Amino acid sequence: MTSRLVLRQLFEDCAPEEHGQFVPLHPGVDILPLYGITLEGRPLSPHGPSAAFIRYAPGARVPRHGHPGFEHIIVLRGSQSDSLGVYPRGTCVVNPPGSSHSVASEEGCLVLAIWDRPVELLPD
Repeated sequence: MTSRLVLRQLFEDCAPEEHGQFVPLHPGVDILPLYGITLEGRPLSPHGPSAAFIRYAPGARVPRHGHPGFEHIIVLRGSQSDSLGVYPRGTCVVNPPGSSHSVASEEGCLVLAIWDRPVELLPD
C-alpha cells in the first residue's frame, strides 16, 4: 500500500473490486489483498500485519488455521461460522493470539479480515 486506504460503505454497497481483484485462496474462497499480502495470498512479511477482503461462495470453507497474532473479522454480507457460533452481517469477531479454527459459510459471505501476523495452516 503506497497511500492511505479508505474503505467506504462497508455495510451498504461495498465494492471491494475498487481496491483490486479477487484471486483464489481455497476452493470457493477468494481473497482481495489490501496490504501486507500478495495476490497469491502469501505474506510479504512473515511477521507483519495485513488486511484483505475474503469472499466465500455458498458452502465454502477455509481449513483449520492458527492465529499467532490477533485476527479481526468483520462480516459485511451473508454469514460465516466456526465451531463456536454463526456470525451474521454486522458482526465483528476478534480471534486472539494462540487460537485456531476452521471457517465455513453456508450461504456465502464477504468479510474484511485484519491480521496482526499471518495465519498458519494446521492439519485438520
